[in-house]
Amino acid sequence: MPDLDDVTKAKIVALILDKKTEQALEYLSKLYNVDTPQIVVGTIKKKRRTVYAVYVVQEKKIYASTSEIFYNPFVILHEYYHHIRSKLGTHRGSEKHANMYAQQFIDSYMSIVEKLNRNKSVVE
Repeated sequence: MPDLDDVTKAKIVALILDKKTEQALEYLSKLYNVDTPQIVVGTIKKKRRTVYAVYVVQEKKIYASTSEIFYNPFVILHEYYHHIRSKLGTHRGSEKHANMYAQQFIDSYMSIVEKLNRNKSVVE
């Protein structure tokens, strides 16, 4: 699995926040050299009230429970982690690891935004 730099991670988060979730997943999938998972707003039986989103390995599909979740970078990246783990032959990715994966993207995004804001205030 390639190690992505902070700028790339920040771009992925920005795409999701800009309501370009499918584009973000396509970009990530090219970087990891895996098929892009489908993503839909919807639920699956037995998970309707217990999760915000779920990745179904057999369908290669991420189900986001609401349109708000569809644009939530943390949740989407958490589920994408499960996708890449299943594609790379080791679906045993824990929830803890999926959370850490998603948090790395959020941290990179926040770091880049902070740097941009600092540079902006220096220019003004």
